[in-house]
Amino acid sequence: MPATENPGSASPLEAQVARLRQLHAGGRHSELLRDAEVLLQQSPENRDLLLLAASANRHLLRIRDALAGLDRLERLQPRFSLQHQERGLCYVALKDSPNAIHSLLRAVNINPALPMSWRMLEGLYRITEQAQNAEMAAAHVATLKSLPGEVVTATSLFSDGDIGPAEQITRNFLLRNGDHVEAMRLLARIGIVRDVLDDAELLLEGVLKLAPDYRGARYDYADVLVKRHKYREASEHVGRLLEADPANPDYRALAATTAVGLGDHETAIALYHELLAEMPASPDVNLWLGHALKTIGRVDEAIAAYRAAAAARGDFGDAWWSLANLKTYRFRDEEIAQMQAAEANPVTAVADRYHLAFALGKALEDRGQFDRSWDYYRHGNALKHAEGGYRPQTVEINTRRQIEVCTRTFLAERSGWGNPETGPIFIVGLPRSGSTLLEQILASHSKVEGTQELPDVPRLVFELQGRDAEPENPRYPGLLAGLRPEDFHRMGGEYLAGTMAYRTGKPLFIDKMPNNFRHLGLIHLMLPNARIIDARREPLSCCFSNLKQLFAQGQKFTYSIEDIARYYRTYLELMQHWDRVLPGRVLRVHHEDVVSDLEGSVRRLLDYCGLEFEPACIEFHRTNRSVRTPSSEQVRRPIFRDGLDQWKNFEPWLEPLKSALGDALELYRAAPRA
Repeated sequence: MPATENPGSASPLEAQVARLRQLHAGGRHSELLRDAEVLLQQSPENRDLLLLAASANRHLLRIRDALAGLDRLERLQPRFSLQHQERGLCYVALKDSPNAIHSLLRAVNINPALPMSWRMLEGLYRITEQAQNAEMAAAHVATLKSLPGEVVTATSLFSDGDIGPAEQITRNFLLRNGDHVEAMRLLARIGIVRDVLDDAELLLEGVLKLAPDYRGARYDYADVLVKRHKYREASEHVGRLLEADPANPDYRALAATTAVGLGDHETAIALYHELLAEMPASPDVNLWLGHALKTIGRVDEAIAAYRAAAAARGDFGDAWWSLANLKTYRFRDEEIAQMQAAEANPVTAVADRYHLAFALGKALEDRGQFDRSWDYYRHGNALKHAEGGYRPQTVEINTRRQIEVCTRTFLAERSGWGNPETGPIFIVGLPRSGSTLLEQILASHSKVEGTQELPDVPRLVFELQGRDAEPENPRYPGLLAGLRPEDFHRMGGEYLAGTMAYRTGKPLFIDKMPNNFRHLGLIHLMLPNARIIDARREPLSCCFSNLKQLFAQGQKFTYSIEDIARYYRTYLELMQHWDRVLPGRVLRVHHEDVVSDLEGSVRRLLDYCGLEFEPACIEFHRTNRSVRTPSSEQVRRPIFRDGLDQWKNFEPWLEPLKSALGDALELYRAAPRA
């Protein structure tokens, strides 16, 4: 159980834990153990109670009892550094130097800010005549001694997942002491965990100005740039790191991630193979290799990589889900049994469990066991939804504000504003609506560049909105009314410049970020000559397809029937508004029409984009290009009808979805209003 973020509002249990810590500090270990055992009957999984009880047993020389308690704690929280440190101290008491060293190393690998562990390691290394390792441990002891106590404490809390207290201590320290390289870096790392990436980027820029040779901070900075999709800038910093230490595996892994972001998959694959030559059993590197191979269509090799990742760690949910997410892979009986056992194991991490649940849903659906398949899909969605924190009201408020602000008069008064560039083609809609198929068709044309779901419009919106905006009273889109023509022209230019990293010089390029439908007013004002295509799919088919899809990131609205239905209805409402205020601006393409009349749909798409017909667009499945979405393997095959009615196999469980969609079941086909 993490430490409380607000000591002034501690729960009764937290107050008891604080009292037990005082008993520990006073050497009253028998009393501590007695009270801890009583409290553990009420809270048997509390990590602080288990740790305190183990420590008391060690001080009372009941080492076996201490180790048994630590085994229980490790099953619950394997990455809790203090339990590994306590285990190491138990082995020191038993004079078992090898196991003591092993446990203490596990502790400091999780949490490098453990002075006691480093001191014990230094002594153990000297006893076992490992002079070089002893000097290394002594250097860590000296480094921690040189740091302010608050920074060491906050770093230790951060490493063990106590983010709130770590942030509070670090911020208070910086307020009192001003710029401090380690404290600034720690606050940036906290920002990364909290997904406050703009603040983290600024903090790390400041660290590198103060300490330009600080490789750890430069690595964090490059990592933040990657997370913000600033791959070109990230590659420059990764290059500097590799110049200083070309053999560093973390630097090479980050270089591979950067290469993937820039579309240079062959370079990434080569780097992953180099890493696997040194650590062939790495589950993560095998997974990353599989993703890169899948993206460029080397499916058999991707399968081998995903299997290697699963073999390296049997409960690695992401590896199993990646096999399922190929859509063409069929699981063997023994693989399904292995996944079921891992998913049912109570010590399997939650993230692994929902990955496994979605994979099992797909595996059993492929076998026609639809009732068991739905149970796993429902279970996976429940686990994922519980961690998401999605608020449908935020999207619905934004939709109402878009309708209030972006009226026909408002947009007409700003006619001709923005950047006149004609290159962008935006494909918008819901995920799993057939947008990847439209992208593949258009990208098969000689004049069209297929890129990916570009983050540039959401980034511009974030900059306009601000991170601390009130959800009930957002600044965007209302602030659009106060912007000048040059502001929209500048934003259009920023968008075009930011997308250059994904383009090779063709006159047209595709941005397939589906959620951009929420920002068509902004897109129209900053890029008035861009093409906009609305990829639309029948509601039941689209929503069900989302409910059985686990996304790598975002799309939090897809993990419950109520949320996905509300989101679909909101999407229809806003698209109807854009049809009213920007008549003829958006081309609507129904997925069912593309499947039933491919050539007619292709010609309609090309006419809208001002392109001559090319037969390659009909034979889109022959186009060799990287595809990052879950539909990557489906668009590498000829058009097929199989996916249109998959929801009917699950119809007995979809009545709540039909009810939640309501009249959207008919309105989705309504013709755009002139």
